[in-house]
Amino acid sequence: MRERPIPEALREELSDWRRWAARGVVLVFAALSGLSVVALTWLGEQALEGFAALQTHAWWSPLLWTPLCTAFVVWAVRRACPSAAGSGIPQVLAALELPREERGRFVSLKLSLAKILGTAGSLAAGLSVGREGPSVQVAAGVMHHARRWLPDRTAINEHGLMVAGGAAGVAAAFNTPLGGVLFAIEELTRKPEQRSSGLLMAAIVLAGLIAVSIYGNNTYFGVMQVTSLSWSLLLPGLLVVLLSGLLGGLFSRLLIRSLTGTGRDTFSQWRRRHPVRFAAGCGFAVALIGVASQGATLGSGYQPTRLLLEGHDTTSVLYVPLRFIATWLSSWSGAPGGIFAPCLAIGAGIGSDVASWTGHPAATALIALGMVGFLAAATQTPITAFIIVMEMVDGHTMVLSLMACALLTSGLSRLLGPSLYPALAAHMLGRPESAGHEDTTATSESIVTGQPIDAKQDTSTPAERQ
Repeated sequence: MRERPIPEALREELSDWRRWAARGVVLVFAALSGLSVVALTWLGEQALEGFAALQTHAWWSPLLWTPLCTAFVVWAVRRACPSAAGSGIPQVLAALELPREERGRFVSLKLSLAKILGTAGSLAAGLSVGREGPSVQVAAGVMHHARRWLPDRTAINEHGLMVAGGAAGVAAAFNTPLGGVLFAIEELTRKPEQRSSGLLMAAIVLAGLIAVSIYGNNTYFGVMQVTSLSWSLLLPGLLVVLLSGLLGGLFSRLLIRSLTGTGRDTFSQWRRRHPVRFAAGCGFAVALIGVASQGATLGSGYQPTRLLLEGHDTTSVLYVPLRFIATWLSSWSGAPGGIFAPCLAIGAGIGSDVASWTGHPAATALIALGMVGFLAAATQTPITAFIIVMEMVDGHTMVLSLMACALLTSGLSRLLGPSLYPALAAHMLGRPESAGHEDTTATSESIVTGQPIDAKQDTSTPAERQ
């Protein structure tokens, strides 16, 4: 192939207006994606502050407020935008596999707005959810809308736009552009378009920079100071790996079974027939756990985790199991919200407990291992978990330790069950066999809510199901 002279190549590059128009559209919508995540972040912070103020005013208020608010959020989401329920990552994965005309069921501007409001409502209720997973669906919906403004015969397709949007959501939510890029490669797709991958990566970085420019280059969990490591950390570290891997795998398996509706128990049947009442019940249980833990398990877990990292352990010995149950119930309720932040909080609790049991002085290092271990096990995305936690460590002392921990715990989790997000996405697409059960019925409601409905068993009217 003849190598073109530089002036000729430059002239061809500058003369193609369609290429430059497409680049401009993608970057503009990347900036809008970053701003949408900033809006979700700001609204979520206001919701958390409002709930904290209510809880401070009356310790018993969550027992009334949390179930009522959870029921209202689930009712509103099911009535207006059912696909805005849950995390948001499975919806984006499902949209990536659908034909062009059907992708609007899972990603759109309307769903992005509903997701922002719904997630803020879940945080205002005090549920143990995060905003990072919803950020993926919000940003993907904004980027997906860019397809309407692209010129004809462009090399950028909708698939690439949604991948870039979802990754931009992670980059903006965690202030980690590199984490967003790796999340796109690890979870959303493994086949980037060669001709447009550079532009889409630039869009991911731009969305992350938008968040950094507004909120600053910081993390919501604080910064971990780990000066040096020694071989004395080996046995406590292995214990953290074992506990976080097994508990994370169990958590993932439990969520898959609960959210896909495979259970034949009384609670699963109640959820299918009366979803709003079930949401209120989950909200009340979360509130009870929160009151019993003196508020430690309510909300996303930013504050308790930050205190742990600062050496101020205010949690009880039951913090990990209580946060575990509260996060599971919050997700099972059907309210919008992700699990990234609660998983990091659970992992921090595991590391802190192991440090307390063994008496090891390097508690911060064990907390970091617990955070990356539980998140990697619950989501089976070890590279993303490693990058997110590594951004919180001041220095590169723990790079290899965190990487090894993420790979080991993710491997343990795979022994216990399939990957969480692909299994939920498969169920939404009506492929229950991929989610681990035999029922192949896929109704419109099962697709948008993640719960199959047996038409022979559910004979209640819509009013009765409320």
